[in-house]
Amino acid sequence: MRCIIARFPFDLSKSDVLASMKGIKPEPVTGESVTIGRRQYPVKQVGEIITRQDRRDFTAGEVTRAMTSLGFTCHPLPDASPPAGTLTPIQEASALLGSPAPV
Repeated sequence: MRCIIARFPFDLSKSDVLASMKGIKPEPVTGESVTIGRRQYPVKQVGEIITRQDRRDFTAGEVTRAMTSLGFTCHPLPDASPPAGTLTPIQEASALLGSPAPV
């Protein structure tokens, strides 16, 4: 499939991407990611490997669009909200002072 990444056309196939990523250790995921095989890779790492370009030359959206069209599962940014049941700093301070926590 023909994909445009960083204003350059690439002819990519799912098997080409799988072969390129074989043996590559995934970096920690801090942004958007894509599942290739059984591993989850940051989209910028995948883009750098399949295009052989610097990560600053393309956006995560371009790589995500290409990987989705090839049939890979892409994941959005990880949710940065605190886990359920976690007190806010004000609620925690109120609890430590013995007064009822504001809702």
